[in-house]
Amino acid sequence: MASAWFPAAPQGQVSIYYGIKGFSKTIVADRASSLMALGYARKVLNKNKLNMILAGGMEAPVTPYALLCCNTYGALSRNNSNPQEAYRPFNKKRDGCVIGEGAGIVVMESVGRAAKRGVKPLAYICGYATTCDGISRIDCATDGRQLARAITLALSDAQANTDEIDYISLDGLALDLWDNSELTAIKNIFKERIKDIPISCPKSMFGNLLGASGAVDMITAILAMEHSLIPVTLNLDEPGVKGFNYITKEAREHKIGKALVISRGRGGINSVLVIEK
Repeated sequence: MASAWFPAAPQGQVSIYYGIKGFSKTIVADRASSLMALGYARKVLNKNKLNMILAGGMEAPVTPYALLCCNTYGALSRNNSNPQEAYRPFNKKRDGCVIGEGAGIVVMESVGRAAKRGVKPLAYICGYATTCDGISRIDCATDGRQLARAITLALSDAQANTDEIDYISLDGLALDLWDNSELTAIKNIFKERIKDIPISCPKSMFGNLLGASGAVDMITAILAMEHSLIPVTLNLDEPGVKGFNYITKEAREHKIGKALVISRGRGGINSVLVIEK
């Protein structure tokens, strides 16, 4: 039981099964975990100590104890009689998320190594940053200032300006505090241009994968780049906050050169990744 609940157990079991001898690390930061893992992997690769890294996250929370934790946290939707419309991020009638199970793992390596192998990169991770609101062990700040700061730092790391971002993948917990502060943060950074930048929360289609959500969101954003097609936010018939370019009902054709991926965790952990086609 102790091994099963130890956060690094999956990493250890995979290493043992495949005989992987290199550096390994488990990042634990609630829903922000896997996006932080990708950012950390990028940092390690930049030190030229490893040839390649398998990075991402996995989560299987549909168990009695995990459901109890999520329910106690107050993040779960109670719309049990209408499950297909229960997860409604950014909707005026939202009441929490619906959790899902899954994983997202990517192979990360330097541009030079990929070129030597004759492999075409799917995307470049060109910027990353993380901050913490630091006001509560559970809730985030209402003003979104530290999330906005994380976005600014990630853009600076990517040497990109706000005009270069063609799509924003949102965290979308579907609670007033979290959704509104997230929208406040991106509006404070992108100003009037926020009316034109397509934004969506693809996880609304398959559930919030908690610790795995950030990696899956990045993979989804890469696929959106590849196909020039932005995925939707389901059940967003009546936005709680207007004035944003929400993608709803149908996917929209749109060329994406750079995208911003946001992932947040309880206690106001903010993690932001910039990817480039």
